[in-house]
Amino acid sequence: MPLAAVTVHWVAPEAGTMKPAIALSRPLVLSQASPSAASEGTQILFNGRTLPAVWSQWQIAGSTRTGISDAGLMQALGVELLNTEDASHQPVQWFSDPRINPLLLPTRLIGSIRYLDITDFARQMGWQMQVNGTTLQIASAIARVQSVRLGKQSWGDRIVIELDQPATWQVDQQNQEFVLTLNAQLDPSLLSPQTNPTTTPITRSPGSQLAFLLSQPAPNQTQLRLSIPLSLRPRVWSLPNPNRLIVDVRPDSLVERNIVWAPGLRWRSQILDLGGNRFPVVWLAVNPLQPGIRLKPILPNPGTMTGIASLPQTVRLAQAAAAINGGFFNRNNQLPLGAIRLDGRWLSGPILNRGAIAWNSSGAFKIDRLALQETLITSTGQRLPLTHLNSGYIQAGIARYTSDWGPTYTPLSDNEILVLVQNNRIINQQTIPTAGSQPIPIPANGYLLVLRSNRTAATSLAVGSSLRLESVTNPPDFSSYPQIVAAGPLLLQNRQIVLDAPAEKFSRAFATEKASRSAIGQAANGHLLIAAVHTDIRGVGATLTDIAQIMQQLGAINALNLDGGSSTTLYLGGQILDRPPRTVARVHNGIGIFVQPTRQLMRSEE
Repeated sequence: MPLAAVTVHWVAPEAGTMKPAIALSRPLVLSQASPSAASEGTQILFNGRTLPAVWSQWQIAGSTRTGISDAGLMQALGVELLNTEDASHQPVQWFSDPRINPLLLPTRLIGSIRYLDITDFARQMGWQMQVNGTTLQIASAIARVQSVRLGKQSWGDRIVIELDQPATWQVDQQNQEFVLTLNAQLDPSLLSPQTNPTTTPITRSPGSQLAFLLSQPAPNQTQLRLSIPLSLRPRVWSLPNPNRLIVDVRPDSLVERNIVWAPGLRWRSQILDLGGNRFPVVWLAVNPLQPGIRLKPILPNPGTMTGIASLPQTVRLAQAAAAINGGFFNRNNQLPLGAIRLDGRWLSGPILNRGAIAWNSSGAFKIDRLALQETLITSTGQRLPLTHLNSGYIQAGIARYTSDWGPTYTPLSDNEILVLVQNNRIINQQTIPTAGSQPIPIPANGYLLVLRSNRTAATSLAVGSSLRLESVTNPPDFSSYPQIVAAGPLLLQNRQIVLDAPAEKFSRAFATEKASRSAIGQAANGHLLIAAVHTDIRGVGATLTDIAQIMQQLGAINALNLDGGSSTTLYLGGQILDRPPRTVARVHNGIGIFVQPTRQLMRSEE
């Protein structure tokens, strides 16, 4: 496969240095027209080991370029993304010193995936690449682990793995076990023949309770296992001269990031101090006025309101670039509990006057408590208030279900009376004795009325009679927004904390618990702030007041709490930013961020 030579560009050096940065290929980014793709796939075979990673090849001036998603580079190869204000180039660190030779990989956004062009980087590293179907095969010299050292630091523990040359690595964390897999041979002198010829005994450092197990589970593969609390998420990073892999086990291991991932979309992470409690926070800053940026509610089963899936699954289905989990839902029947409005259609109606965020394609947003009041007017002038529209929330009274709920409605409680309305006229009335017993079709040119513990109203809804419907939101201007997601409680309005969980009918236990939190807010400049918080550095979850104060610190003037706990998930470009992938729970809906390139930016090589 032809590989272009490394080209050197002069870029602004850091203060006190006069070092050129290596820009590893032609800078091309954000092509609106689809590039000439030679091939693409979803896995890499690196030195015989299969790793999940999205990759693509394209042609530029007759030369084949190879890109791997930034998520794939981080998760499969161990490349670290560094801060940048330039979406067209991504600086990375991989057994390199960014102060001396920063590696700049050109970016290319294709659909919802941002690829980093590794063509010249691979040549510099001595990698050989070829394509076999949907697999990108990469071969490199085999590294060797020469020594392993564990030291006690004031902030925690550090493990240093010294290598004879750079090597790729992957990390996995499940329950209380952290596993680092290094694509390198383990020096035989590091193995313990007294116990197992392929495993070292547990090693402890003086004054440290940290234990680790070093093993060689397969040829050319070294594995480090740590037993640690879930609140700890070790940081793994690399250094050159000599080549070392560093594992820092500390409560404040969050890497501070400020990366312009695409025009109008910034990835941030930072530890914030709230009165002495330090919270690692990961968030996205989104400019809704940036051409090509749009937001929409996303669901795992767009044709029906029943169903849950992990946020990454839902994002892939929607082909969004980024997302955060959205509103509340019932895990048992997998139905939404709160407003979801998509393109002007109420897929699920508001409940309990809870907080919601609404927006339109012009970049206008509204964050406030939301109610929807619908009223039926019979042919005799009788007014019958409705409790809910398209809702999984059950309450005595009359609810209404349209085809936006799905093609059918399945009774949610016993002895429901279903009234079929078509073209504003009652066609049929029937009683369903048992919840969940049978799905009832919802007419496209009408709706179903569901009477729960309200037989008196049934006498006013005789077959053949006509109906009129009044519908109004409170506040009224909510009805003008085509996209809405509700959750709650409301956190901020006009920069002030307005948290009032009882007013939104949240329980006292919910209002006071310490848990993982998701939130969305709007800054004074109109940008959206989409944040995820799990625990402070002690491992203690965040209260609603904590997340309100965090959103204030991030610069929000209005903010809304989203579904939290195990649902909290923040996603960008193929990877989960805030938690180990194995811990992700299934959710009903989310808020998707779509990035559509609007122009082609090219710079000629200098």
